[in-house]
Amino acid sequence: MIDLSVEVSTETVGPPSTNVKVGIERFHRGPGFWQVSSIHASVHTGTHIDTPLHCYEDGSTTSDASLQDLSGPVALFELDKKPSEPVTWDDLETADPGIREGDVAVLATGWTDRMWGTFPRYYTESPYLAESGAQWLLTKKPTAVVFDFFEEECARKTDFTSEEFVVHRILLGGGVYLVEHATQLHLLRNTSATIYAAFYKLADCDGSPARLFAILEDA
Repeated sequence: MIDLSVEVSTETVGPPSTNVKVGIERFHRGPGFWQVSSIHASVHTGTHIDTPLHCYEDGSTTSDASLQDLSGPVALFELDKKPSEPVTWDDLETADPGIREGDVAVLATGWTDRMWGTFPRYYTESPYLAESGAQWLLTKKPTAVVFDFFEEECARKTDFTSEEFVVHRILLGGGVYLVEHATQLHLLRNTSATIYAAFYKLADCDGSPARLFAILEDA
């Protein structure tokens, strides 16, 4: 079993669109030790899933998503990308490991491994998925797409419009769930694996934190 999730702390900041920093409050009682913590954070902080409600008013929600929708055989795309460089149709065509309908497309650039925790640069300088790349993925009909980079170009700004949210609209509108901010995807190289995004069962929401992991079948 390989953990592919980033760690979140009170130093973690969400995407520029909301810029919400993680807050943790701790409660204690005596005379011995007893502690309970509460957390305030965007559901789009750290490793998480996106549902269609994220960009469609009538879109399906976390209540409609099943664990099966966020799991499946890994199709690993190894992508050599520089900061702020797009992942295009041609890039995915070249890197295609032989994805099949129902697989989980796992897009690996190593960006999260290098830059997670470096805010806001993690968001503002990340490679991104070009509209053509989103269209290519949609033709392959994966159940979900996993990213280790901040895939929506417009989202690095604070003032984008909903119409500019093109990658999300293409994939979520086509019934493909998204899993963002994965890490250590290089550990899936040259393996057969099944990936799982075990998301928090938060009702009727546009996204949810997730513990992303993979089980190697030939380990």
